[in-house]
Amino acid sequence: MSFDILVKGGVLPDGRQADIGIKGRTIAAVGRIEAEAGRVVDATGCLVAPPFVDPHFHLDATLSYGTPRINASGTLLEGISLWGELRAEATVDEMVERALSYCDWAASMGLLAIRSHVDTTDPALRTVQALLEVREKVKDWLDLQLVAFPQDGLYRAPGGRETLIRALDMGVDVVGGIPHFERTMAEGAASVRDLCEIAAGRGLPIDLHCDETDDPMSRHIETLAYEVIRTGLQGRAVGSHLTSMHSMDNYYVSKLLPLIAEARIAAIPNPLINIMLQGRHDSFPKRRGLTRVKEMLAQGIEVGWGQDCVLDPWYSLGTADMLDVAFMGLHVAQMSAPAEMARCFEMVTGGNARIIGLEGYGIAPGCTASLVVLDAGHPVEALRLRAERLCVIAKGRVVSERARNDARLSLPGRPASVARRHAAGAPVATT
Repeated sequence: MSFDILVKGGVLPDGRQADIGIKGRTIAAVGRIEAEAGRVVDATGCLVAPPFVDPHFHLDATLSYGTPRINASGTLLEGISLWGELRAEATVDEMVERALSYCDWAASMGLLAIRSHVDTTDPALRTVQALLEVREKVKDWLDLQLVAFPQDGLYRAPGGRETLIRALDMGVDVVGGIPHFERTMAEGAASVRDLCEIAAGRGLPIDLHCDETDDPMSRHIETLAYEVIRTGLQGRAVGSHLTSMHSMDNYYVSKLLPLIAEARIAAIPNPLINIMLQGRHDSFPKRRGLTRVKEMLAQGIEVGWGQDCVLDPWYSLGTADMLDVAFMGLHVAQMSAPAEMARCFEMVTGGNARIIGLEGYGIAPGCTASLVVLDAGHPVEALRLRAERLCVIAKGRVVSERARNDARLSLPGRPASVARRHAAGAPVATT
């Protein structure tokens, strides 16, 4: 058998050494392979992983930092206000170009699947038009899912429910919402019920911005869990952010976590953004702003790290690198044990793929031929280094390459070059 692409000598995330043979858009073989190929990618000693997946992003606002002004307070609410100003002026062409530029960044970082929330507040739905166009343009190399997101509230924004329905009719993939931004807790709970019924009626998943606040009494995740069970959406629902949980008392959380697990709701904390935006009203002690990741994992709840924002009204940094996201999450959630660190890598690859229902994902015969070669020996080293993406293959095509970037030294009596890869931290075999 011959292959279009043969990736030689790589190390898979589970530690196996394997070659990967690709024919067309599909992985045809994994193992020790001696065969001809149209192209050979030398991955000797390098980690070869399935692509990174971002389950929570805002493509309509990305790369707009400083327009029309900077978020001076650094708060979530000023960011929402700023986005409202930007949304009123942004054209479809401008949003398309910004989003495509970000997708270029994503490809270079091995990020080949994104779930993006798209604001449905504007009655003209220019944001939706723009991202539907982007989804079509990138479909041959990046899987883009869109969430109908009523940023200003399903009920709070005039016509908010109607524009969300129109966005779904236009082909948006997922039902979104923001119950904690409605005028009252009661309206927030009503919006959760309404959105779950819309999703169930259309056979769509649901993904809500839920309780993104420091208020421990914001408990819409409880309502979401109940409504997911009532409407039969188990396993197709996501609660994003869930930052109020960091302020809830432990007794209430001990009741809440089993309910989330029963509803099979996945959780998406966004550590870079959560730790930046939350706790802004605290002096000291200052809350970290991250939900209870380790406790949810212990309950069997699927948890994935999300990027959320890059260079937009809410966040002034970002690089489309999901290893940055996992690296921050590892620290803020204090996931420092070897197995926990490895889990953080899995949370931005296979875990996130499960959350968004990505088909054909993985490194096995029959899977989509999308993968990334990293300048690291194993997942934890990839996190430590935020390793270079040496080669990115998307649906059977090499879409990005870069050379190793070892530093050259001029120090007396020291080596001429230095690489940051190190045997320390490698997985230890147990018997």
